[in-house]
Amino acid sequence: MNLLSKSDLKYEYSWTVYGNDDPEITGEPDSTLFNRKEGYEVIYLINKLAKKWKLKKKASGLKIERLINNELPGSIRSQENVKKWISDNWEKY
Repeated sequence: MNLLSKSDLKYEYSWTVYGNDDPEITGEPDSTLFNRKEGYEVIYLINKLAKKWKLKKKASGLKIERLINNELPGSIRSQENVKKWISDNWEKY
């Protein structure tokens, strides 16, 4: 079960239609470029990290969303680098 749904997100996103097997929203976070303005990519990453890190509170998912939108440096572009940055900076924010 996912931690967050589309209606839980607090920021504005575009919601482009993705296929069910699109690598940007399936599998594990990898070297695929991450679009922080695309809702499906953001919610996918939040829910993947929540599952991997065993996060149970919606507030934790919303913290990931906030970090992506307000703190994540623009030079960090791949899903796996976003994941690493969030992990490395979790306690700082």
